Amino acid sequence: MLSEFSLIDRFFARRAAAQPSDAQSGALGIGDDCALLAPRPGEMLAISTDMLVEGRHFFADVDPQALGHKALAVNLSDLAAMGARPQAFTLAFSLPKADEAWLAAFSSGLFALAERYDCALIGGDTTGGPLNLCITVFGSVPPQAALRRDAAQAGDDIWISGALGDARAGLGVQRGEWQADASDAATFRRALERPEPRVALGLALRGVAHAALDLSDGLAGDLLHILERSNLRATVDVDAVPRSAALQRLSPEIQQRCTLAGGDDYELCFTAPVAARTAVQNAAREAGVPVTRIGTISALQTAADRPAIGWRDAAGTPLTLTLQGFDHFHAD
Repeated sequence: MLSEFSLIDRFFARRAAAQPSDAQSGALGIGDDCALLAPRPGEMLAISTDMLVEGRHFFADVDPQALGHKALAVNLSDLAAMGARPQAFTLAFSLPKADEAWLAAFSSGLFALAERYDCALIGGDTTGGPLNLCITVFGSVPPQAALRRDAAQAGDDIWISGALGDARAGLGVQRGEWQADASDAATFRRALERPEPRVALGLALRGVAHAALDLSDGLAGDLLHILERSNLRATVDVDAVPRSAALQRLSPEIQQRCTLAGGDDYELCFTAPVAARTAVQNAAREAGVPVTRIGTISALQTAADRPAIGWRDAAGTPLTLTLQGFDHFHAD
C-alpha cells in the first residue's frame, strides 16, 4: 500500500528531480520544509494559483492524463496573460485513494506539459479526501513588460487568440444539453480537457499589447474585468469572434452562448493600439497562434457611465444580449 511519502516520491519527487536543470535555476526544490526560488535578474515573480475540484471543474471519469495536463495548463495560461515566462510550480491535492494507475497517468500528463515549458515542480502536499487539485505557478517578467488588466487605453483594438467556444460546447455535449457528431464531439472534448496555454504569444506581446487576460470564465465576464480595471467601455463585433468549423455546425444560438459566455477556453484576450496591428500579427506568427481583432475600446462618456460591453453584429447593428461569465458558486 502506498503511503503519503512513498506516493510523493514515486510519482512526483523522482520525476521532478529528473527535470532539466535549467528549470530549477536558483531554486531549492522538493526535500526541505520550503522551496527557495529566485526570479531571473531584473525581473519580478509572477505568481498564480488555480484549484480544480471534481464535479465543478471536471467530470469523475476524466482521463487522468488529460487532468494532469489541464491542472498545470490553466495556471500556465495565467502566466501567459501576464507576459511571464514559466519557472516553477507547486502541487497540492487530495485523493479518495492512492490508485497507482491513476497517479501514473496523472503525473505523466502533468510532467509532459511541465517539461515543454521548462517549469519545475518544487514542492506541494497530498492528503486523503475528495479529489481536489491545487497548483501554484511561478514565473518571471520584467516589471515594465507585464501585461496588466488595468492598462487598456481608449482607442485600443480588442484581440482574441485561437477560437472560442469549443470547451463550452464539449461541456454541453457531455451534459446532454445538445448533440454533435462523433468527430466534432471529440474536438470539443479535447478543447475542454486539454487546453493549450498561450505562453509563447504572451511573451511575444510584451511591449506590443497594453492589457491582457486569459479567457477562463467566458468573454462576456472576462473582458469586463479589463474594462472595470481600466475604467473603459468596449464594443464587440459578435460575428467576428473566432470559432472552429466544428462549432459552426451547431445552431447559431448555441454558438453565441459558447463563444460569448462559455468558459475554459484559456485563449488570450488583449488590447493593443491601432498602430500596433502589424506588430500584433508579427507576434502571432512568431508564436504560431492565430489572432483575430473583434472590437474596440472607448472612453466613458459621462461620470455616470460604467464599464460595459456593447455587442454589435457585422453590420454594426446593436444587439441586446444578457450575458455573464462562469460563476464558480453559481455555475450553469
